[in-house]
Amino acid sequence: MRIVLQRVSRGEVRVDGQAVAAIGRGVVLLVGFTHDDSEDLFARAVDKIVDLRIFEDEGGKMNRSLRDISGEVIAVPQFTLYGSTKKGRRPSFAHAALPQHAARLFDLFVDALSKTGVPVQSGVFGAHMEVDLINDGPVTFVLDLAPPVRSG
Repeated sequence: MRIVLQRVSRGEVRVDGQAVAAIGRGVVLLVGFTHDDSEDLFARAVDKIVDLRIFEDEGGKMNRSLRDISGEVIAVPQFTLYGSTKKGRRPSFAHAALPQHAARLFDLFVDALSKTGVPVQSGVFGAHMEVDLINDGPVTFVLDLAPPVRSG
Protein backbone atom coordinates (compact mmCIF):
# COMPACT_ATOMS: atom_id res chain seq x y z
CA MET A 1 0.00 0.00 0.00
CA ARG A 2 1.36 3.38 -0.97
CA ILE A 3 -0.16 6.70 0.09
CA VAL A 4 0.80 10.19 -0.94
CA LEU A 5 -0.43 12.43 1.88
CA GLN A 6 -0.72 16.14 1.17
CA ARG A 7 -1.56 18.69 3.84
CA VAL A 8 -4.17 21.03 2.36
CA SER A 9 -6.05 24.17 3.19
CA ARG A 10 -8.83 22.86 0.92
CA GLY A 11 -9.47 20.06 -1.55
CA GLU A 12 -12.09 18.90 -4.00
CA VAL A 13 -12.67 15.94 -6.31
CA ARG A 14 -14.90 16.20 -9.38
CA VAL A 15 -16.28 13.52 -11.66
CA ASP A 16 -17.92 14.67 -14.91
CA GLY A 17 -17.76 18.25 -13.65
CA GLN A 18 -19.68 17.46 -10.45
CA ALA A 19 -18.07 17.70 -7.00
CA VAL A 20 -18.10 14.29 -5.30
CA ALA A 21 -15.91 15.33 -2.35
CA ALA A 22 -14.85 18.65 -0.84
CA ILE A 23 -13.00 19.53 2.36
CA GLY A 24 -11.45 22.45 4.15
CA ARG A 25 -8.29 22.08 6.23
CA GLY A 26 -6.94 18.55 6.35
CA VAL A 27 -5.28 16.05 4.05
CA VAL A 28 -5.76 14.66 0.57
CA LEU A 29 -4.63 11.06 0.29
CA LEU A 30 -3.71 9.46 -3.03
CA VAL A 31 -4.01 5.73 -2.30
CA GLY A 32 -2.60 2.83 -4.31
CA PHE A 33 -2.49 -0.91 -3.72
CA THR A 34 -0.26 -3.70 -4.96
CA HIS A 35 -1.12 -7.39 -5.43
CA ASP A 36 -0.29 -8.72 -1.98
CA ASP A 37 -1.85 -5.88 0.04
CA SER A 38 -4.62 -6.73 2.48
CA GLU A 39 -6.70 -5.24 5.27
CA ASP A 40 -3.88 -6.12 7.68
CA LEU A 41 -2.20 -2.83 6.69
CA PHE A 42 -5.11 -0.58 7.51
CA ALA A 43 -4.77 -0.22 11.30
CA ARG A 44 -1.17 0.96 10.95
CA ALA A 45 -1.98 3.25 8.01
CA VAL A 46 -5.03 4.79 9.67
CA ASP A 47 -3.19 5.42 12.96
CA LYS A 48 -0.33 7.04 11.08
CA ILE A 49 -2.64 9.29 9.03
CA VAL A 50 -4.79 10.62 11.88
CA ASP A 51 -1.98 10.99 14.43
CA LEU A 52 0.94 12.18 12.25
CA ARG A 53 1.96 15.59 13.61
CA ILE A 54 2.10 17.66 10.43
CA PHE A 55 0.09 20.76 11.41
CA GLU A 56 1.67 23.75 13.14
CA ASP A 57 1.14 24.67 16.76
CA GLU A 58 1.22 28.25 18.10
CA GLY A 59 5.02 28.23 17.84
CA GLY A 60 5.00 27.28 14.16
CA LYS A 61 6.29 23.74 14.78
CA MET A 62 4.67 20.68 13.21
CA ASN A 63 3.23 19.43 16.44
CA ARG A 64 -0.47 18.83 15.78
CA SER A 65 -2.25 15.94 14.14
CA LEU A 66 -5.28 15.77 11.91
CA ARG A 67 -7.28 14.72 14.94
CA ASP A 68 -5.91 17.67 16.99
CA ILE A 69 -7.04 20.26 14.45
CA SER A 70 -10.41 18.60 13.68
CA GLY A 71 -9.23 18.21 10.10
CA GLU A 72 -10.88 16.40 7.22
CA VAL A 73 -9.75 13.79 4.69
CA ILE A 74 -10.32 13.09 1.02
CA ALA A 75 -9.10 9.66 -0.08
CA VAL A 76 -8.51 9.29 -3.81
CA PRO A 77 -7.85 5.87 -5.39
CA GLN A 78 -4.78 6.05 -7.62
CA PHE A 79 -3.37 2.89 -9.20
CA THR A 80 -0.64 4.90 -10.94
CA LEU A 81 1.25 5.05 -7.63
CA TYR A 82 2.46 1.56 -8.54
CA GLY A 83 3.38 2.51 -12.08
CA SER A 84 7.00 1.89 -13.05
CA THR A 85 8.89 4.09 -15.50
CA LYS A 86 12.16 2.18 -15.28
CA LYS A 87 11.98 0.73 -18.79
CA GLY A 88 10.84 2.36 -22.00
CA ARG A 89 8.53 5.31 -22.38
CA ARG A 90 5.24 3.76 -21.39
CA PRO A 91 4.67 3.14 -17.67
CA SER A 92 4.15 -0.45 -16.57
CA PHE A 93 1.42 -1.14 -14.05
CA ALA A 94 2.42 -4.75 -13.41
CA HIS A 95 2.79 -4.06 -9.68
CA ALA A 96 -0.61 -2.37 -9.28
CA ALA A 97 -3.37 -4.51 -7.77
CA LEU A 98 -6.04 -5.75 -10.16
CA PRO A 99 -9.06 -3.40 -10.21
CA GLN A 100 -11.50 -5.72 -8.41
CA HIS A 101 -8.98 -6.36 -5.59
CA ALA A 102 -8.00 -2.68 -5.33
CA ALA A 103 -11.62 -1.46 -5.35
CA ARG A 104 -12.48 -3.75 -2.44
CA LEU A 105 -9.39 -2.66 -0.50
CA PHE A 106 -10.07 1.01 -1.17
CA ASP A 107 -13.63 0.76 0.15
CA LEU A 108 -12.43 -1.09 3.25
CA PHE A 109 -9.65 1.46 3.79
CA VAL A 110 -12.08 4.40 3.59
CA ASP A 111 -14.38 2.58 6.03
CA ALA A 112 -11.49 1.99 8.47
CA LEU A 113 -10.46 5.64 8.24
CA SER A 114 -14.06 6.77 8.83
CA LYS A 115 -14.22 4.76 12.06
CA THR A 116 -11.61 7.09 13.62
CA GLY A 117 -14.20 9.87 13.84
CA VAL A 118 -12.27 12.05 11.39
CA PRO A 119 -14.59 13.25 8.58
CA VAL A 120 -13.69 11.28 5.43
CA GLN A 121 -14.84 11.70 1.86
CA SER A 122 -13.57 9.89 -1.19
CA GLY A 123 -13.12 9.95 -4.90
CA VAL A 124 -14.80 7.38 -7.15
CA PHE A 125 -12.87 4.21 -7.89
CA GLY A 126 -12.31 3.73 -11.63
CA ALA A 127 -13.68 7.14 -12.60
CA HIS A 128 -11.76 9.86 -14.38
CA MET A 129 -11.40 12.43 -11.59
CA GLU A 130 -10.22 16.00 -11.39
CA VAL A 131 -8.49 16.65 -8.07
CA ASP A 132 -8.16 20.24 -6.93
CA LEU A 133 -6.17 21.10 -3.84
CA ILE A 134 -4.24 23.85 -2.19
CA ASN A 135 -1.17 22.13 -0.74
CA ASP A 136 -0.47 23.95 2.50
CA GLY A 137 3.26 24.49 2.94
CA PRO A 138 3.72 22.61 0.65
CA VAL A 139 3.72 19.57 2.91
CA THR A 140 3.72 16.15 1.24
CA PHE A 141 4.68 12.73 2.58
CA VAL A 142 4.87 9.31 0.94
CA LEU A 143 3.76 6.42 3.16
CA ASP A 144 4.97 3.05 1.91
CA LEU A 145 3.29 0.34 3.96
CA ALA A 146 4.64 -3.11 3.20
CA PRO A 147 2.52 -6.13 4.00
CA PRO A 148 3.35 -7.70 7.37
CA VAL A 149 5.84 -10.56 7.21
CA ARG A 150 4.09 -13.83 7.92
CA SER A 151 5.98 -16.43 9.89
CA GLY A 152 5.56 -20.18 9.99
